[in-house]
Amino acid sequence: MDHETEQTATEPALEATVEQLAEQLGLEEKAQAGESEQSRMRALLEAVVYVTDEPLSSKQIAEALGQPKEAVEQMLEQLAAEYGEAHHGLTIREVAGGYKMATKPEFHDELRGFVKKLKPPLKLSLAALETLAVIAYKQPITSPEIMEIRGVQGAGVVKTLLDRKLVTAAGRKHVVGRPVLYKTTKDFLIQFGLKDLSELPTLKEFEELSRLALGEGEVEDPEPAAEEQGPAPEAATAEPDA
Repeated sequence: MDHETEQTATEPALEATVEQLAEQLGLEEKAQAGESEQSRMRALLEAVVYVTDEPLSSKQIAEALGQPKEAVEQMLEQLAAEYGEAHHGLTIREVAGGYKMATKPEFHDELRGFVKKLKPPLKLSLAALETLAVIAYKQPITSPEIMEIRGVQGAGVVKTLLDRKLVTAAGRKHVVGRPVLYKTTKDFLIQFGLKDLSELPTLKEFEELSRLALGEGEVEDPEPAAEEQGPAPEAATAEPDA
């Protein structure tokens, strides 16, 4: 058989081999895509169980996510088995007909002691939040400048923020009276989950968030009347000159 005849004879075999490889690769890609989607759905279910306050049934979760109930149940069982392993401190289990994430009972005594040692959650009045926002966006800034922006006198609020270590003195401004300048602290970044001040929302975003918050219901107590009477002496709240 000459070279040309041999090449002609092998071409169909090569084509068949290429087709088989292409089909195999296609199946592998589909399998990988399927596994990836399943992994994503399991992660989503884990997040759903974590954020819900009340136990949700597999039917409720499946309807909310637009997924088959059987598939959701299977993945929830897999998650429950995974969290049941010793190296996890949390557990996913059925409670009152639904699924809920909780800490494992064997850690309850240690957790109870740990929680008792925690600082109470940070709670700020609307006046304090407004003042803190002004300082965050305009820092370094003085009490008179804060008062001018807010339209009310609130040196007592500044003292509260100083006591909470959310703001600190940053020297004095070189003007008549040399008022104390204030800036935010590292504790401020920690409390609000910010890497640095560049992660603060823009003023436009902040205004939109404020409108949404006020429109959704809770209104803080108005600023105490005592704070409207007049500012406390700055020397009482300021740190030593920078």
